[in-house]
Amino acid sequence: MNAQGAVTEADIHLIQKIIPHRYPFLLVDHVRDIVANESAVGIKNVTFNEPHFQGHFPGAPIMPGVTIVEAMAQTAAVMAGISMDLGDRDLLVYFMTIDNCKFRRMVVPGDVLELHVSVLRARSKVWKLRGVARVGDEVACEAEFAAMIDLKA
Repeated sequence: MNAQGAVTEADIHLIQKIIPHRYPFLLVDHVRDIVANESAVGIKNVTFNEPHFQGHFPGAPIMPGVTIVEAMAQTAAVMAGISMDLGDRDLLVYFMTIDNCKFRRMVVPGDVLELHVSVLRARSKVWKLRGVARVGDEVACEAEFAAMIDLKA
């Protein structure tokens, strides 16, 4: 929390209170630098033990691009959930669009993936965001995406 009492980071316990994803599809370990309704940075520690590396690819493990984009979206969902004070709610988030997606660098076991997300527009249930995934100073992926937040009754 910051001096004003706003949540500025989320550990794995808070992440699991906000989004419904679980192993093997929970793709963010920590979210930091949260500025409500504006931005956040997710952290994904990429390990060889993840199930997709068995087949993608044997002998040359590479994190699938779709999982990098999903990790950015999960980071955005945590930031949106905190922004809207939706912890402990039955929250689902659905992709609506993925635009201008580019992959720039392979992500491999041992990498620490930083998932920088920023809000382009937020209207009630629909959020449009920009995400940039980095390993160190290198861009691994960038995309714009929109998602709808749905609270189950």
